[in-house]
Amino acid sequence: MSLMANLYVGTSGLQTSQNALNTTAHNMANLDTEGYTRQQISQGTRAYQTLEKKNECISWKQIGTGVEYNNCKQVRDVFLDKAYRKESGRYAYYDISQKALEEIEDQFQEMNGTEFSESLNNLWTAVQELAKDPTSAVTQSALVTRANEFLTKAKSVYEGFVSYQDNLDSTVSDIVKNINDIGDQIKALNEEIVNIESGREEKANDLRDTRNFLLDKLGQYGKIDYSEDIFGNVSVLFEGSSFITTDHVNHIGIDVKLESSVGYATPYWEYAAVKEYDREGKEVVTSIEGAHLFDLTQTVSTATDTDIGKLKAVLLARGDHNATYHDITESSDFYKSNISQSVIMNVEAEFDQLIHNVMTAINKVMEDAESNPATMDNSLGRASDYTMFIVSNEEDALAYKIDDKHPAGSIKTGFTIKNAQVNPILLTDPTTFTYRTIEGNEDTATVTALKEAFTRSDYTLNPNVYTRNDIMSYYNSLISQVANTGDKLKSVAEAQEQTVSSISAAREQIVGVSSDEELEFMIQFQNAYNASSRYINVVSEMLEHLVSTLGS
Repeated sequence: MSLMANLYVGTSGLQTSQNALNTTAHNMANLDTEGYTRQQISQGTRAYQTLEKKNECISWKQIGTGVEYNNCKQVRDVFLDKAYRKESGRYAYYDISQKALEEIEDQFQEMNGTEFSESLNNLWTAVQELAKDPTSAVTQSALVTRANEFLTKAKSVYEGFVSYQDNLDSTVSDIVKNINDIGDQIKALNEEIVNIESGREEKANDLRDTRNFLLDKLGQYGKIDYSEDIFGNVSVLFEGSSFITTDHVNHIGIDVKLESSVGYATPYWEYAAVKEYDREGKEVVTSIEGAHLFDLTQTVSTATDTDIGKLKAVLLARGDHNATYHDITESSDFYKSNISQSVIMNVEAEFDQLIHNVMTAINKVMEDAESNPATMDNSLGRASDYTMFIVSNEEDALAYKIDDKHPAGSIKTGFTIKNAQVNPILLTDPTTFTYRTIEGNEDTATVTALKEAFTRSDYTLNPNVYTRNDIMSYYNSLISQVANTGDKLKSVAEAQEQTVSSISAAREQIVGVSSDEELEFMIQFQNAYNASSRYINVVSEMLEHLVSTLGS
């Protein structure tokens, strides 16, 4: 090959080394960039030039034409990527659930510096003091005061639960918006990547980094499955349904009317909802049955991957209504499938059942009492008019559906925390109920029955628990259940955090940029650049010498 042609060998070395230095510099510049993947260059030889072919020789006489910059590739492990996105979603699920339990514990432990259990103990103490001296105006007044304090504290705790449900509900719309935004961004990146890589000359590595980072974020919100086609498009399934296709993003909608009696946000697939047009030609969603994003009645299990994603955790923790004791007593199947897996609705229902049992038990004793004012004087009205607690709204009925046998509005509610109040008659004059019989004797039978109402083991927390409790131990069992569940969720969340951390570390060893390693490459490519430069100088000097010699 001529000396002039040898200049191309040196030129290819300069160009390839310069490109390699640029790639190394790009890696160093993105040393701390979140989501950046280390880029590696692939070099190869250019086509050889054949000078002579002889069949009797082992090989043809050939000469090299230089080095070629083949590719700039990303280094990633698809298995670690999939594992990271799944396990980070699982960690997000248990982290949300754990925080919900912590909020519940805070509501029980602190009410302006006073534990709720104190008001329950005070009510029990007032009953015991009344039993010592039933006809005393002091003990009678103390019982009414403690009953009012007990119900006020209960309302405060329950309102705290409802408020936290509202706070969780406000995050649902934000999460859905983020998911839709991520979907739109990935679709836009798909288009850019395909446009750049369609010529088979370039790799859109930085755009791929951004897309991978978005997939990492999407994996925290829910269970995802994804695949890349030969053109570079990534298609994504979110919770088993098509989310991102090659040319479309199926957005998630929010319903606050059709499914929830309290206006809680319910996510659904817009493409699967039933829609109609109103008189103004505006599209209106009339039903989201069959379009739900999740089946929240499905048992949560790691084995079936139903414990993945922040969105599902928020929806399960929040529930779809403010639960009452009816959610436990009306249908055990409904409780097991719809209530038990929601940490807040479960505690709401159990707590409301406690308050319902206390109010019902006290009222039953007072209504049947021989010393009830209406029993001693028929002109005073009904015996139920002189009980400790009354329902604020006599026409109150459940606004939400329990099951097909218990549709919305079909169940007349008894005492719940929200609809009960202390009898105004007794609040005005606590001595109206004298606890004295017609003969003028102390009504010991009534106060004894009141004490037995607190000590009788007639109550269970829920259909999944068979241990019977009295009123005082019921509350302790409820708190123990919350504490044990919270401790379990905390342990799972911590273990899951370690799993995510270990996978992230393993992935970082592959995709991360090492400054020491990149500096080594930089020295290597710089030396290769210098060698190519010297090679060109030598060829140039040889050409100059030949020209000078021949010219002379």
